[in-house]
Amino acid sequence: MAESKEILGQLQPVLNHLQTLPYPHVPNPEGCKKRASVAVIIRVRPAFQPTQTPNESLVNLDNDDSQSSDIDEFFAKPWVQEGEPEVLFIKRAGRAGDRWSGHIALPGGKRDPEDESDRAAAVRETREEVGLDLSVPECLEAGNLPERIVATTFGRVPLMVLCPYIFLYTSKTTPTLKPSPDEVASVHWVPLRALLSPKLRTREYVDTASRMAKQGGPVLQFILRLLVGRMMLSAVKLVPSESVYATSVPGFVPTEGESLFSGLAEGAFGIPSSNKGLAHLQPLMLWGLTLGVLADFLDMLPPYNAVKLWRYPTFTPPDLRAFVWAFTYSMRKNNAHDLSAGTWPYRNRRRRASQTAMDATSFASAVTEGEPTKMSSKEGVGIEGSGIGNPQDSVGRLLEGYYHRMNLAIVAFLTYRTAAGSVIVYYLWKMWKRRQARL
Repeated sequence: MAESKEILGQLQPVLNHLQTLPYPHVPNPEGCKKRASVAVIIRVRPAFQPTQTPNESLVNLDNDDSQSSDIDEFFAKPWVQEGEPEVLFIKRAGRAGDRWSGHIALPGGKRDPEDESDRAAAVRETREEVGLDLSVPECLEAGNLPERIVATTFGRVPLMVLCPYIFLYTSKTTPTLKPSPDEVASVHWVPLRALLSPKLRTREYVDTASRMAKQGGPVLQFILRLLVGRMMLSAVKLVPSESVYATSVPGFVPTEGESLFSGLAEGAFGIPSSNKGLAHLQPLMLWGLTLGVLADFLDMLPPYNAVKLWRYPTFTPPDLRAFVWAFTYSMRKNNAHDLSAGTWPYRNRRRRASQTAMDATSFASAVTEGEPTKMSSKEGVGIEGSGIGNPQDSVGRLLEGYYHRMNLAIVAFLTYRTAAGSVIVYYLWKMWKRRQARL
């Protein structure tokens, strides 16, 4: 696992590169008017120093917390070189009807008509959500990441254009964060080395039956849930160094005590009681669109394997997993080179973007060249005319046709399960008939 000094040594040229060669603006595709912006906020936490007593000098002779005018000046400071680089995440508040309710995300949100630019939307949303002002002199702009067109996973209906911007907070002390309880349940500073650790890679399990059988009612959804289980998506377990909670959100303090059964189970068998009502004890899982947006940035840092550690979506039942593996094998084999690291640094050109930003309901296509025009065919993923699929521009082949083939795998799996179930029922019926004939 890469240490903080190694990460800091590469973070400086990466930010300089992104600042020098920003990714292009992506217009909205036809039929899509929404735009949203997020802020990738980076700070360096100073190394631990004992608190001085009143008798000790409080004069800072080095004066190394002076305002930095650029990235190189900031990284030249001794306290920065010994510090811990961190990224800010938020956990969204639970809201009915919000497809990203309760998810780990980056600060940001929808662009309003009064916003001058996509960047201005990121600055405004960050100030409203967590109380951090990115327009102060202590905060440096450090470029952007590829803008992405967010579309539904299976229907390919464009939802919005997502614009990620990078900000570097250069002060030794970061202002106290104030999460807005209407939008944010908690905020977390997470070390970059934790995000890069292979040991913290895991899976997020998502119920997709309600979406797959949206028009079929609760009975069909229940049957599908039994058959296909849950979707497994690549994730990172977050280990924050500092967290701030909106204590007024519902569920922060449980309103009901422990049940008699859970108390007996804990005392007799050592089964831990449920912490479901305690928001601050729930695991923090980075997955879906946010993980995909950050994947390319993390892949530029040691050990240069963030994209390689990403795993294709699949399902929990072993036999369905085998069907998905078989139906997508040739595509994954052809695309394997797009998951390889070692393609950084790019000296005078932008880094190619990986297509790993997805959750159970949407996919965010990274666009690095061209202008989007219309949605692609069922074999593609993303937007025609956006450069997706062009090996010179992006890594669009990474997920090209994956969900289409996964759909075919699900159909084949359901056919196999139905046939197998019918055969079993038929033989049971035959056995029952024979037994009845003997009586």
